[in-house]
Amino acid sequence: MTSYVSAALRRFVGQRANYVCEYCLIHERDTYFGCQVEHIISEKHGGPTNEDNLAYACTYCNRAEGTDIGAFAASTGEVTRFFNPRVDRWTDHFSLNGVIIESQTAIGEATAKILRFNDDDRLFERQTLESVGRYPPGEAIELLN
Repeated sequence: MTSYVSAALRRFVGQRANYVCEYCLIHERDTYFGCQVEHIISEKHGGPTNEDNLAYACTYCNRAEGTDIGAFAASTGEVTRFFNPRVDRWTDHFSLNGVIIESQTAIGEATAKILRFNDDDRLFERQTLESVGRYPPGEAIELLN
């Protein structure tokens, strides 16, 4: 198993996501640290380095997720897997209320909690972008449809 992601694969993952974080919907041009190609199921848990297990994620979402693959969802009382952009539709698990990302399911709840979508600094970033018409970016709207 290798974590090496070729330039061609990295380009494919970014283009597939329209260069938008597949979790919080921020465009890479609008976040200071940019976006990264990340393993949906970490290598630590046997996740392969291939296009079906890679997502485009902003640095905040990627670092918050780390090697976790799920979290406790208070609404169900169960450990629940995270949102997987390769098999799940974003709008089935989340909705946007202004700049607040609201969970619609236990999967959304577990993901939002660990990725800290609605921490004050992340809301401030999205509010600032919204005020200049850059959140959600048009590229994210295309992904959601």
